[in-house]
Amino acid sequence: MRLSICAETFFSDLPLPRRAERIAAAGFLVDFWSWYDKADEDLEALAADPAVEIGAITGGLGGSLVHPDDLERYLDGVRRGLQVARRLGCRELVLEPGEQTSEGRIAHAIAEHPVTRWVTAYKGLCEIAELAEQHEVVYHLEHLNTKVDHAGTPLPLVEDAVRLVEEVGSPRLKVLLDIYHVQVEEGNIIQVILDFADHIGLVHVADVPGRHEIGTGEINYPQVVKALREIGYEGIVGYEAFPIGDQDAIMARFRELFSTPAAA
Repeated sequence: MRLSICAETFFSDLPLPRRAERIAAAGFLVDFWSWYDKADEDLEALAADPAVEIGAITGGLGGSLVHPDDLERYLDGVRRGLQVARRLGCRELVLEPGEQTSEGRIAHAIAEHPVTRWVTAYKGLCEIAELAEQHEVVYHLEHLNTKVDHAGTPLPLVEDAVRLVEEVGSPRLKVLLDIYHVQVEEGNIIQVILDFADHIGLVHVADVPGRHEIGTGEINYPQVVKALREIGYEGIVGYEAFPIGDQDAIMARFRELFSTPAAA
């Protein structure tokens, strides 16, 4: 497994390029959410720094994957995201169903009829899979919890994302398994990992409650790591937590947890 740290949540008192430097110096890939609200000079600094390797970024901007009237705007945002990804040398892109506010509230249109939602999402993801093939990138569709952070989201369950990805059937379209969201929305994390192993392309981690660092809450992360090893997961694990302790020590414990071989 390759390990990344989210520059949106770690070292947030520093400018983005300095956050990336701190994360990269500790030996991690660098993730961040939105590129559309970043200064051009910051993106340029990331692209120019040979020590910084970007793990994953958000792949879209605006529009809605689940409403036919706003699908084309969603796809336009995906195309813009590809330009940023190419500039940063990033090949892993995260897809959410549509636009959110900075507080995580759903700000995109959602078709009233469930069939319309699913058909629209399927059509959009088929086009995105073609773009992924052309640009040699991989997209990861993310489920989000409704109970704490994203009330009203159309993809609250891991299985929601899995069924769409499965139907499209592209090796360049995977599911982003967010352990925090799984625990908040549905629990049963280990079984979810085992059930949907073939579709997991990216993993995000944080603890519950509070979305703070591992060890502050209720999730048994040693068992999560064990399950990921059992399914042979070798992708990126992104630390997307809001740290409340010493951030260098938190990163070190993250590496130790996910890098230490399992006991015989």
